[in-house]
Amino acid sequence: MEFPISSGIGARFEYLDEAGSTNDVLVTRATGPDAAAWPDLSVIVTDNQTSGRGRLGRSWLAPSGKSLAITVLLRPRLASGPLPANRFGWFPLLAGAAMTRAVRAVVEAADTAAAAGPVDEDAPRHEVTLKWPNDVLIDGYKVSGILSELLPDASGLCIGSGLNLALDEHDLPTLTSTSLLLVTGSVPNPDAVLAGYLTELRDLTAAFLVADGDPVASGLHAMVSSLCGTLGSAVRVELPGGHDLVGTAVGLDPDGRLIVEDQSSGELQAVAAGDVTHLRY
Repeated sequence: MEFPISSGIGARFEYLDEAGSTNDVLVTRATGPDAAAWPDLSVIVTDNQTSGRGRLGRSWLAPSGKSLAITVLLRPRLASGPLPANRFGWFPLLAGAAMTRAVRAVVEAADTAAAAGPVDEDAPRHEVTLKWPNDVLIDGYKVSGILSELLPDASGLCIGSGLNLALDEHDLPTLTSTSLLLVTGSVPNPDAVLAGYLTELRDLTAAFLVADGDPVASGLHAMVSSLCGTLGSAVRVELPGGHDLVGTAVGLDPDGRLIVEDQSSGELQAVAAGDVTHLRY
């Protein structure tokens, strides 16, 4: 694959014909003896990831050439010094917002092109939303997932994302998955989609750091809240330890945790980690 647009956005860009896990590759390079050669906004991408990992130890598998696995290295710093540790929790949400905006641009362009043709009253208008903390859904079906990992020396983090580009019905890993091909009816330009994501990620990160890592002052809190389809939804959260929390997701706290109103007690609980299911009654 060729990425003439995307390769000009990151500080360093490398396409691999095959990788076990782009996160593993970039973590190793960003902390190895040649770490200085991998600056902030370095990118590794492949369309053939053989051992991809998702959240909670799940695997991320897709046929070769039909999806992108992308990992971006961030080494965030404020003008005044290191970014406070509690602000790192916003980066998965920031990356999720960036991917949501990039995917939404592709889907809206396809919807606009379809609208310019013969009028079809039954033509769908697709909804692209962020599922807390960092899955991207189209009409409730997952098209992208994100896995963020701190570097072992805490000098930065690697944000890995998988994006379903050209999977057909027979390729989908789960019944709740989809692809840009299935939604738009055509195979998207991988370079254009990736460039959109990298641009959004770069710009959102810059705004966040200019505001001293303040999610409210930077506008990140408001943006994520507006994109997040989880908010206002009935949810079941599988908490660490095997307990379930069922209620309504009502907001995000200053650290990006999901605030859920327990349907049994009415109490508000802030969830930092957990597997969220949107309930449909």
